[in-house]
Amino acid sequence: MSAKTGVMICGHGSRDKQAVNEFNEFAGILRRRLSGREIESGFLQYSLPTIRHGLETLKARGAEHIICLPCMLFSAGHVKNDIPSAINAFTDAAPGVRVMTARELGVDAKLLTLAAKRIAEAEDASSSAGAARKDSLLLVVGRGSSDSGANSDISKITRMLWEGMGFGWAETAFSGVSAPGVGEALDRAAMSGYRQVVALPYFLFTGVRVKGVQAEVKQAASRWPNIKMLTAGHLGPHPLLVECFVERLEEMISGVADMNCRDCAARKRALLPAVVKNDSENSPPCFKGELERVVATTSPDPSLVRRGKND
Repeated sequence: MSAKTGVMICGHGSRDKQAVNEFNEFAGILRRRLSGREIESGFLQYSLPTIRHGLETLKARGAEHIICLPCMLFSAGHVKNDIPSAINAFTDAAPGVRVMTARELGVDAKLLTLAAKRIAEAEDASSSAGAARKDSLLLVVGRGSSDSGANSDISKITRMLWEGMGFGWAETAFSGVSAPGVGEALDRAAMSGYRQVVALPYFLFTGVRVKGVQAEVKQAASRWPNIKMLTAGHLGPHPLLVECFVERLEEMISGVADMNCRDCAARKRALLPAVVKNDSENSPPCFKGELERVVATTSPDPSLVRRGKND
């Protein structure tokens, strides 16, 4: 990367202090991973500094080319409209600076692996013996959006986790905008005949919505005392998340994005190393060796791994 190229990490922002702190923690990890590069971070709303401030800071340091990394899971209104608006306002005042935006995280094998890790952690941390996965229902909770493409992506993730982890069934719910809501989905899950429900808040960082999901699960547990209700942790700062952003940055630098395998049926196998190993002959060429590559390139620096509970 040219010395005159800067990197801008674009966060959403939150009124929740823990959410802001967690984003800043992640931004710090990414800075260390990309040491030697000019990196700033900022927020679209609610929190400071703003994205515009970060862009101005990079310009003041001599950046002539800036790559923006949207710290958001899916391509909905913020990625399609709000971040471009912030960038356009900056470039109108700084026509000599070229700004490009990387693609969103989307449906990514590394994030599926991280989600599976959070689910397994919740199962392991349960104070009493839970049901087998075949007797459990997985409820994946997304933010919800007026953008049907973003909603369909979270539904894909639900399907892949269900098929990849061996749950008896899986459903998708949303914390806002879209239906079904979390409370409704939990009640429906409790009536489905499964002994246990595992709710996964599929969010990058903690905040009002993640805490809302946790509260809804507690309320549902009191309504359905005979059903074991677990809440998995959100994705949070983790080396796998860091590597997703490094990959997005490398795509922008090289000008070549990987083949779009997000709809490939083999993606679910990222959650089943044994299946991948034992069935490699039947795996499509685009997947062979992918898990080994992910593991090999994301071995965590112990100093960067989050300790303790997620919240």
